[in-house]
Amino acid sequence: MEQLIKFTEELIAPCGINCGTCLAYLRDKNRCHGCRHADLNIPKSRMSCRIKNCENLAKTESKLCIDCQKFPCTRMKQLDKRYRTRYHTSLIGNLETIGENGMESFLANEVMKWSCPNCGANLSIHRDTCLKCNHKLKSEFL
Repeated sequence: MEQLIKFTEELIAPCGINCGTCLAYLRDKNRCHGCRHADLNIPKSRMSCRIKNCENLAKTESKLCIDCQKFPCTRMKQLDKRYRTRYHTSLIGNLETIGENGMESFLANEVMKWSCPNCGANLSIHRDTCLKCNHKLKSEFL
C-alpha cells in the first residue's frame, strides 16, 4: 500500500494547508495543482486568496506565514478556526510544527496522518471517507 501522491514542500500552502490533502488537488476533473504551483489555469479561489497574495508573505524567504512578522494575522486566525472546526486540523499548528521541527519532519507526519488505514491512498482533509476505497474514517482519526 503506497500513497498515490508524494507530499513535498511545494505542496504546503503558505497558510499551512497540505495541498496534497485538498479535495481540489485530489479530484480528477478541474484539478488544482496546489497553491504554490505556477499554473495558467489558476482556480478563482487561489487567484483571490488574501493569504497567497499577501504583501507581507512576499517578503519572507520561505513563503510560509510562519515567517511573517505579523503571524498569526487576523485572516490566518479566521482560516485556522474554520479548519479546526470543520476539519479538525489547525493550520497555525501545522505552521508552528514546521517552524519547530522542520519541513522534513512535518511531511513525514503528514504521510502517516493522511494515508488511508485500509488501502493506503491519500486522504482528503475535506472528506470523512477514503476517496479510493470509501473506507469510513473514525472521527478521532481526522
